[in-house]
Amino acid sequence: MSRSFRRNLSEIYGVFRSAIAVSAAVEAGRPARTGDLVRLGLDPEQFGTIRHR
Repeated sequence: MSRSFRRNLSEIYGVFRSAIAVSAAVEAGRPARTGDLVRLGLDPEQFGTIRHR
């Protein structure tokens, strides 16, 4: 495998991992980590203002 392929695969894995982590945090009623939100392209300040049920 080439380096670029492994890097892209790692990046995709990281995005999925962040999405799962944010989802789990919302489900548990705790704040999501800033790094995960940024990786997903979400503004952490705005995300914090959303009412999660």
